[in-house]
Amino acid sequence: MTTADRVQRAHWGDLSGLNIAGLVRLSFELDQTAPTQVFAGKDIRGRDEQEKDCRAYVESRGGTYAHTYIEPDTSAWKRKRVRLPDGRTVYRVIRPVFDGALEDLKRGHTPDGTPIDGLIVYDIDRLTRDNRHLEDAIEVVEHFRRPIIDITGTLDLLTDNGRTVARIVVATNNKQSADTSRRVKRKHRALEQAGIPTGGRRPFGWNDDKRTLNQHEADLIRESAQRIIKGAPLGAITVDWNNRGFTTTLGNRWLNQTVKVVFRNPRLCGYRSRNVRETDPNTGFDTFRTETVLDPDGNPVIGQFDPILTVAEWEAVTAIIGANAKSGRGTNARVYLLTGTFRCGKPDCEGKLRGQKAHQSRVKDPNRFYYTCAAKQQGGCGGGVSIPGNETDEWVTAAIISKYELEAQRRNAQTEPEPWPQEAELAEVRADLEELSKARKDRRITAARYFAMLPDLEAQEQALLTERTHWLARTAPNPTHATIREDWPTYPLAHRRALVKEALAAILVHPANGRRGFTPDRLELVWRDD
Repeated sequence: MTTADRVQRAHWGDLSGLNIAGLVRLSFELDQTAPTQVFAGKDIRGRDEQEKDCRAYVESRGGTYAHTYIEPDTSAWKRKRVRLPDGRTVYRVIRPVFDGALEDLKRGHTPDGTPIDGLIVYDIDRLTRDNRHLEDAIEVVEHFRRPIIDITGTLDLLTDNGRTVARIVVATNNKQSADTSRRVKRKHRALEQAGIPTGGRRPFGWNDDKRTLNQHEADLIRESAQRIIKGAPLGAITVDWNNRGFTTTLGNRWLNQTVKVVFRNPRLCGYRSRNVRETDPNTGFDTFRTETVLDPDGNPVIGQFDPILTVAEWEAVTAIIGANAKSGRGTNARVYLLTGTFRCGKPDCEGKLRGQKAHQSRVKDPNRFYYTCAAKQQGGCGGGVSIPGNETDEWVTAAIISKYELEAQRRNAQTEPEPWPQEAELAEVRADLEELSKARKDRRITAARYFAMLPDLEAQEQALLTERTHWLARTAPNPTHATIREDWPTYPLAHRRALVKEALAAILVHPANGRRGFTPDRLELVWRDD
């Protein structure tokens, strides 16, 4: 059989002697009339049904159904950002199974070596809704002489007229997808302005209805927010949540970044929020952030769900954690308070001391332990310097608490910090934005002038808001530690260790020189602010 015979016979409906592969894809559309978003539509057929119908069509015309290419819930319309080999960033419909099927058609066999002469789909909508992909399919038919057909009769790539009609049909289907996407986006904007929570997985702290609180998680967030305000690093919160058995709503362990996402969400204080994707024009990479939904007057939209924190608490927490969590603070899994901070005071050593339990045959207290210099092969001096751990922890803890209390007294004695000096400038920019919006609504300026002036004002507002966040972080009350003596027993070990690392650069332990037991004059505290 010649290559021309394959296309001509497929055009006549004669598939005898041809091995035909099927391409099945689950298409979907939103039922706008349903109370919740569901997959619906009279033309929606499952993958198994598509394969069955395609097989029956091929075999009824004398052909052999050879293989099935299955696309797992792939959109034939939605585009994604991709980087080309030359470094350019473009947006394309990503369908690796579809692309692989066309390449196999060109070669004439599937990846496992099964010969194939053509491809069948349920209808043109299952093949593509993207004109670029349609042209790829036309290339296979026109230049490689491999027929691509459907069973509903809407797809004809075997003739010039049919290809022209296919281009029109795909362009129409593409517009329908774009119209549906626009309606869905408009519906989401309306839900945002009404403060109504929408789809997606439940946010941490709320139940599946996304409105009522999950009390255990909400209490954890409140408790942790207060700890952050009092100086706990984000890493200590992460360790604590994992140690207490809490997981993300997907069942994963917490990371610093995922904890940070929880606390930066305006939803915590009752504001309706939305996720925003931004693309860096220089790198082409996407970044995601959560922002507060504003009403037409620029005020935060109050959500139809229970808040966990007050607005003041949420603003204090976000000002403290800032845009990036400090790394290396409170994230380790060590079981002794001062491990990693102690250094050997022997000349030419300065190795790290490690915690080591006392041998049971030598002491009666099972909790007795010592800080001992590491072995020589581990960078120490072989245990020549050692100090009782229990008494040392108590003495260093007392010193740290006194240090923080003295700092709190010094701060409280100072006059109140001045208000943010650029508050008036921010108010002026926001007034300009409001006036610009009003002028557009009153048709006093054209759309071209409005959209030309808008980006600059929005950029000024965002820059000022960022500066205000930094100001709040510098003047927030969290470093005072005014109640650290009362709070210390309630802090998890990770939080205590973080406070130690925050205050002390190192603790030198000098040799005992014949002295037995704990003697505080062997300790040399190296404060960070020194």
